[in-house]
This record gives sequence, C-alpha cells and structure tokens, in this order.
Amino acid sequence: MGQCLELSAAVCRIGVYSCFRTLCCKGPPSPRTEYDVVCVGLTGSGKSSLLTQLCSESTDSIIPTTGFRIKAVPFQNAILNVKELGGADNIRKYWSRYYQGSQGVAFVLDSASSEDDLEMARNELHSALQHPQLCTLPFLILANHQDKPAARSLQEMKRTACLGMRGVQFYSSTPLSVSLPPSAVLIATQPIGESLSYMNLN
Repeated sequence: MGQCLELSAAVCRIGVYSCFRTLCCKGPPSPRTEYDVVCVGLTGSGKSSLLTQLCSESTDSIIPTTGFRIKAVPFQNAILNVKELGGADNIRKYWSRYYQGSQGVAFVLDSASSEDDLEMARNELHSALQHPQLCTLPFLILANHQDKPAARSLQEMKRTACLGMRGVQFYSSTPLSVSLPPSAVLIATQPIGESLSYMNLN
C-alpha cells in the first residue's frame, strides 16, 4: 500500500513539474537542445552530489533521494532534464517504469562500496542494459567516489562491475568537453560511440 502511494505521488510530481514549466517558463526557447535523462544507482552512490556539483551548487545540505527528484543540468551544447531515482530496494523495482519516454540513462557506481553492494550494483546495471527500451538509448556508466581513499581503480571498476557486458565502449579518461567533478569518471557507454554524440556532450 505504501509503495503504491509512493509511486502515485511520484507520478503527480511529474505532472506538477510539467505544468509548472508550461505555465511559468514562457521566456524565449533555449538555444540548447533539451534531453530527458534518467539517473539511477544504489543508495549512497553519490547521484545527488554528482548532479548538484554539475550544476555548480553547494552539496552541504544534500539528503538521500527517497523517491525521485528532477534537476536541469546545463552543458555547453545541451540541457539534461535529469530524473534522479532513489536507489533503495523498494524503489529499484520501479526504475524500469521511468525508462519509457527517456532519451538516455546514466548509471552511477560507487567506487568505494563494499563487495556486496558492488555486486548488487553490477546486477542492477546488467539488468538495466538488458531492458528492451534501453537497447538503442544512450547509456552512460560513471564510477563515482574516485576521490575516496577506499576507491577501486578505474580498471578494477571496469573489470568487476562491467564484466561480460557486450556492445560497451570503455574509456581511460572522460571524453567530455565539460568537466565532471573530481570524484566521478565516465568509464563506459552503450551503444558504442553513440551516447556522447547523440546528446551533444562530446
């Protein structure tokens, strides 16, 4: 019952947000293309902090996302309207409901997580990549918390979290024209070679 109410509240929030943009944002259209992107990852992977830093905002008062929140992240050539979904167990089973209508997905991994959490994140990542609605969408995989002492190396993250994935292009450094926070590195994309150019981020 509680999960149904939580999902209904999330749908209402999307409707309110859409109405607000329609009624209140009557200025000239943005010259930059806008894309609707879903951001997922386990609780504690740093999704909220990463998005907040990309917007050059303070991270002092960030709290874990329990349902979802929407944030407009500006890049030089595009604006990503990001729906950040909570990573708790009772929310993850609803992730796929938000894939429909999105134009890209960002999956955030915690480089300093426990072995059990990394294995859980790996399973969720593989499950998302096998979803039929995501087969042709840009899919970015980021290794976050690289600035923590216990962080795994990028090679270890690629070997452990992305083991056995097909059609994935790996990077040794982030091939973006914008600067990610020092804690995060883009380690892979799918489909090969399409994700970055599709969203005009490279």
